[in-house]
Amino acid sequence: MTIEPRSTRERALRPIHRWVWRDAHRRAWKLLAFAKTEADGGRELSRAAELTRDPLLRRLFLRHALEEQRHADLFRARGRTILAGLGAAGARSYEANWVTPGERGLDDLRVDEQHDASLLAFLHLSEKAAASRFAVYREVIPDEETRDLFRRVLRDEVFHMGYTRSQLERIAPSAHRRHLWRARASRLWKAYLRLATAIAGLIGSAVLLAQYFLLLPIFALVAKRAIRHERPGWSEPACRDGPAALRSQY
Repeated sequence: MTIEPRSTRERALRPIHRWVWRDAHRRAWKLLAFAKTEADGGRELSRAAELTRDPLLRRLFLRHALEEQRHADLFRARGRTILAGLGAAGARSYEANWVTPGERGLDDLRVDEQHDASLLAFLHLSEKAAASRFAVYREVIPDEETRDLFRRVLRDEVFHMGYTRSQLERIAPSAHRRHLWRARASRLWKAYLRLATAIAGLIGSAVLLAQYFLLLPIFALVAKRAIRHERPGWSEPACRDGPAALRSQY
């Protein structure tokens, strides 16, 4: 089964994806970041397998967790291989994670607080988004080995996307659309929070730069002008006699 990106956003960002993945250092570090996300998702899915009372879901969650861990190993190995080939593992490029986020995983979802239907709905949307992105990455990445890696991972993502939808319809036949709507709203809210955090960081950096380059020179200039009116050396304090001397020590 082939997944082609259907969203206008992914199609519009295809040239940016190509630019992001063109740099070998950035490609390696992004693969290592993907490895961490996949490993985190595998641990959460293992926890979900422990919590569910449905034996079929338990088997599927465990398979999903194992495949996420395998993806983490593949991404980590490929990222390290690229860095070793470059001979400069310490060099790091701007990763542009907001443009090419990869798979969001469970996105800080509290698995212990979810029931099977809500978890399946969230997983389905997450896997669907990841499959769409990985299909784009597979097309724009310049080296064949990394493209083949995404091709292999994409097959698993398609299976994850399919089983989460079918199992959601099985355990919640009359309410699966409502669960998907809620999960989509939750993802949109978290996307808004990520965007708001990024914008707040940019505004904070701009304000600090303005203070440093605009306000600080003004205060420095005022301080220099004040110094010119100061007499050099020590100054004798003014002597006060009478009642004024008793009211203050200065």
